[in-house]
Amino acid sequence: MKYNTYFENALIAGRRPTLAPVIINQVLYDVAAEAIAQTAHILAENRKDLDLMDPEDPKYDRLKLTVARIEAIAGDIVNVANLHSPLGKQLSETHMPNGLSISKIRVPLGVVGVIYEARPNVTFDVFALCFKTGNVSILKGGSDADHSNRAIIAVIHKVLQKHHIDVNVATLLPAEREATAALLNAIGYVDVLIPRGSQSLINFVRDNSKVPVIETGAGIVHTYFDETGDLQKGTQIIANAKTRRVSVCNALDCLIIHANRLNDLPQLSRILNEKQVELYADERAYAALKGNYLENLLHVARPEHFGTEFLSMKMAIKTVDDFAQALEHIAVNSSKHSEAIISEDAENIARFLNDVDAAAVYANVSTAFTDGAQFGLGAEIGISTQKLHARGPMGLEELTSYKWVVKGDGQIRNS
Repeated sequence: MKYNTYFENALIAGRRPTLAPVIINQVLYDVAAEAIAQTAHILAENRKDLDLMDPEDPKYDRLKLTVARIEAIAGDIVNVANLHSPLGKQLSETHMPNGLSISKIRVPLGVVGVIYEARPNVTFDVFALCFKTGNVSILKGGSDADHSNRAIIAVIHKVLQKHHIDVNVATLLPAEREATAALLNAIGYVDVLIPRGSQSLINFVRDNSKVPVIETGAGIVHTYFDETGDLQKGTQIIANAKTRRVSVCNALDCLIIHANRLNDLPQLSRILNEKQVELYADERAYAALKGNYLENLLHVARPEHFGTEFLSMKMAIKTVDDFAQALEHIAVNSSKHSEAIISEDAENIARFLNDVDAAAVYANVSTAFTDGAQFGLGAEIGISTQKLHARGPMGLEELTSYKWVVKGDGQIRNS
């Protein structure tokens, strides 16, 4: 296969001697600085990609880079450099009666493949996290971000060459679809594969990969406004969760409201109205909003509007009669990404946080905080919605495994 050269070079790069932490950190500092220095070029290449995409496409905002976003990305790279590396950390140690010393030590996963869509920031994030943890990264971006990704990988390779490090520790595959198929079948080369993107991409990778996959699922996000919810808190939290950045996976998709608080729904939706969020409300919520919300933006919800990740200025509203109905609606429609409750009832909050099955659960907080940097991880390689190996934002520790180290002094095992 024509892609085997990429995979073989990555595998060889992964066999390099472990770099000293001071070198790893300096490379990351330099990549951050070079990203700032090359901002004009990166933005020019990003503009080529943007010009080929419909601005109404939900992926447009994810694709778009700005000066502020590049500065934020560079800041995240510096944050990763400043974090303590988990490599070599001793997780446990046992001294056996026969004199053996047995310990568990954190080690890299190895070669990490990432398949992603119109998210050029992922190129920087994946490199930083993998390089810090001694992993090799093989990146397969989408054709809709190819100019951006190639400008970014050039920045990374320039710094690696400056430090005399094999550039194959960060490999960007061609944007063509055949490269995806090759990566899905790269047995013996790639240790784990992480998809970043739409539910259809994630499903495709999970269903077709022969390489182990960590699912970073789509975010179908709910916030439940309980009977005791604080109106001022709720108004701000709901608006922030929905409108801060609509194209990200932690954005709010469905507001669940207790029937006894329907009279407060116009106030809860006030900022959404100002920002022209399109609402799909069930019949009771629709009746409460009619005449209090922009008519052209208010619709009666259909069944398909629940359990939908909108990735746009759209949101569903579901009315429930009690706490149990709210939990049931979340259980049926959730993607197990991020779920929130707005309540002043300590018992309901405790039950929600305990019973809701999601990677991140919130009480009186916007779901916009489901983010590796916000969780103190520096950056993230994805938000895992599965339960094996890692769950939620995946930072440095989640990009490591462990091995058993056994030390002795000539012991042999008797039959």
